[in-house]
Amino acid sequence: MKSKLIALALFAITTATVALLPAYRSVGGVTPADPPLVDPTANDRSRIDVVFVLDTTGSMGGLIQAAKEKIWSIATTLASAQPAPEIRMGLVAYRDRGDAYVTRVVDLSGDLDSMYATLMDFKADGGGDGPESVNQALHDAVHEVSWSQQAGTYKVVFLVGDAPPHMDYTNDVKYPDTLRAAKAKGIVVNAIQCGQEGDTTPAWQRIAKLGAGRYFQVEQAGNAVAIATPYDEKIAGLSEKLDDTRLYYGTPEEKEKQRRKLEAADKLHAASSVASLARRATFNASKSGAANFLGEGELVEEVTSGRVDLSSIDKDQLPAPMQAMAPEEQAAVISETAEQRNELKRQIDELTKERAAYLNRKVEEAGGARDSLDDQIYHTVREQAGKLGLSYDADAPAY
Repeated sequence: MKSKLIALALFAITTATVALLPAYRSVGGVTPADPPLVDPTANDRSRIDVVFVLDTTGSMGGLIQAAKEKIWSIATTLASAQPAPEIRMGLVAYRDRGDAYVTRVVDLSGDLDSMYATLMDFKADGGGDGPESVNQALHDAVHEVSWSQQAGTYKVVFLVGDAPPHMDYTNDVKYPDTLRAAKAKGIVVNAIQCGQEGDTTPAWQRIAKLGAGRYFQVEQAGNAVAIATPYDEKIAGLSEKLDDTRLYYGTPEEKEKQRRKLEAADKLHAASSVASLARRATFNASKSGAANFLGEGELVEEVTSGRVDLSSIDKDQLPAPMQAMAPEEQAAVISETAEQRNELKRQIDELTKERAAYLNRKVEEAGGARDSLDDQIYHTVREQAGKLGLSYDADAPAY
């Protein structure tokens, strides 16, 4: 990032100042380009809060890997609603008493990069002795997560596991009590059974019924659609370049938060599969995904959209390499970065459309994917969110 910014600064310094003045006199020194990525009326948009309650014991290795691969396409599926919703995701990982942990809670956030970077660290381990701490996991999902208070928000839990809950712990809140609390908060609870353990089926079905949700069963590994495409590597490379166009400003506390977000993205690029990175780029290209891509305090977007005047920002809040620049030079850096970003977005948009067509064709050739994790989640969301005014017109999810 630093080397790129210095290169842009050199470009700005060597570019004729006279040519830059018209741009500098417009909005904060930069001519607004495309419409803003983030809708300034986002607080008035529909919202989706989704929490995955995921069994992370040893038998769940295949499903956990599928989740790592498919979270981005699930997010893209959620984002395909009309009107485009604000999306937040959270995670409750659970095992059982005596394991390395009982639950670990990742709170709801629109920063899916950071949530995903945490998911990458989860590995299947422990368990193996039958029932798990499902009661504690559901309790934490309902009571330890910052659910939206906005009316009309689609609030949903997907419980994913293969073993029934312990009902013999005396100091435990049993799931019927938790599901009554969920109903009072407007949270729908769905139950996804992995595998065919007979003792799990009636418990999962009852959880779904009490949670006003849906029960469905998938194979132990989730039977998610996992098809590599000839577009993945190119999209992943362009997405990494797009991430490098992000410049942040703000207070030291805000910059620390932004630094952590950039570190999460770096972790994704270093450790995710190429297909997963392509799915992430597809989500980020959506209207709902713009918030994840940009985060808070992204200088290029806020100045070029006209929401912030560059001249109003304190020098010490700017990125360090820009602090010593003249206003014209700062404007040149932002304008050049915005142009580069728009071109990268254009290329990614074209390739993601081709990728989607390729995937749909392959799924059709395979006879469809109606029993896949992807389709099951999509049709559940379409039915439940539709009751709150969100419309999903596609026949199939994003893969």
